[in-house]
Amino acid sequence: MGAIADAVMEAGGKVIGVIPEKLKNVEIAHQQLSELHVVNTIHERKTLMAEYADGFIALPGGSGTLEEWFEVFTWAQLGYHNKPCTLLNINNYYTTLLSLFEHMIDQGFVNSEYKELIVIDNNSKELVKKLKDYKSTYIYKW
Repeated sequence: MGAIADAVMEAGGKVIGVIPEKLKNVEIAHQQLSELHVVNTIHERKTLMAEYADGFIALPGGSGTLEEWFEVFTWAQLGYHNKPCTLLNINNYYTTLLSLFEHMIDQGFVNSEYKELIVIDNNSKELVKKLKDYKSTYIYKW
């Protein structure tokens, strides 16, 4: 994430970081960000990031990445936001996850309309274009 933050700032962009106090003491917090917010809990972190975000991009990552992405994706399903939930599928990293998602639909646990909420590409430039053009057609129906 530090390399991405550095590249964004080098290109003239603004980078806002949010890190829980506990992780700040374990990980190195990037000190050259446009803004750095230190919060008490991971829940506060996710809430603040969601408030700041215009959309959500998951790069290949571990369980924390998946947990955070699925949370904002679930919020979209429930109509809490209308922001794009994207997956950067570098080297087909998320292809297996998408197969699992199809399996969940086939088994009747997930509504097939939710697929419309996922924006995916294996090319970062194309994914950014899709983000800029994003218009959700999904309507929360509960």
